Amino acid sequence: MDRTPRENALRIVLIGFGTVGQSLARILTNDRDWLVKNYGFEPQVTAIADSRGSCRDDNGLKLDLALKVKEKYGSVQKYPGNSERKTNTHQIISGTEAEVVIETTPSNFENGEPGLSNIKESLSARRHVVTANKGPLALAMPALLELANHTRMQLRFSATVGAGTPFLNFASKCLPGEKILGIHGILNGTTNYILTRMDEASLSYQKALAEAQEKGYAEKNPDNDVKGLDTAAKIVIIANWVLKRRISINELEITGIQNLGPKRILTAKKSGARIKLMGRLTDSRATVKPEEVPADNPVCVPGNLNAVAFSTEHIGDVTLIGRGAGGEETASAIIRDLVDIRSEYSI
Repeated sequence: MDRTPRENALRIVLIGFGTVGQSLARILTNDRDWLVKNYGFEPQVTAIADSRGSCRDDNGLKLDLALKVKEKYGSVQKYPGNSERKTNTHQIISGTEAEVVIETTPSNFENGEPGLSNIKESLSARRHVVTANKGPLALAMPALLELANHTRMQLRFSATVGAGTPFLNFASKCLPGEKILGIHGILNGTTNYILTRMDEASLSYQKALAEAQEKGYAEKNPDNDVKGLDTAAKIVIIANWVLKRRISINELEITGIQNLGPKRILTAKKSGARIKLMGRLTDSRATVKPEEVPADNPVCVPGNLNAVAFSTEHIGDVTLIGRGAGGEETASAIIRDLVDIRSEYSI
């Protein structure tokens, strides 16, 4: 198969076309000329797969048309002139002209599928991978990093922690030469919003959760967020990438917020603190649990914000704050990874 890009094209396979995938398609459409001018490459999506079907054009799909088809039919399989009706990710990954596979299927913390197989197959087929899917990394990050190294392909995942707020990039690019001793902070906007409303409006957990769901901050099934699994996955990713600790989500001590009552919220408030779902990582321990955090602590942020403090040997704690979720924010992080891959590799 011809793997030589035409001119400055960066050929992409997009697996997963939900909120994040569609947000990415809009950004790639709207910012195409800007990416060419500033970074020297033109994104060219040659295949898209969603849960019900797929579409393919090795000369490049029209993303605005793919978005319209998805909105009208609930799947891209009815893209005009499309011959790829069924979702066969194996065939798409191995048979489509592309240098990069972007994996945005939903996170599965039980077995990592289908994302885990998609990432493994992509790397084995010598495709660079950009993923927003935390499940495979939470369960098998050491093995995936080893596979990427073995195949000499890039595995990028800055979208998995902080979405558009570059927590991972900050640690790796802004703190080189500084020993990072540990991290602590708020890594899940859903639970932070719920706890903020329980504190500020004296809502019960159930009422705060219902409000978060109504505003779109919480999923219909919020278990991954409220039980601490999403935060734990992000701790695992930071541990493996920043602290070089080879751990999986099964090794963490995890306690969620689903059993919190107003009494504990009020007790903390009276002492000048707030209850926050904190992820903590040191050389010897990794935990996720509700904690009392002083209100004047930099990581004690309100609403659906995220905040991570990197504890360093020489300059103390360095804290980064930003929005940690959202389709557009996550898609922005994927673009960031594409730019890094393109700038570091002649592909």
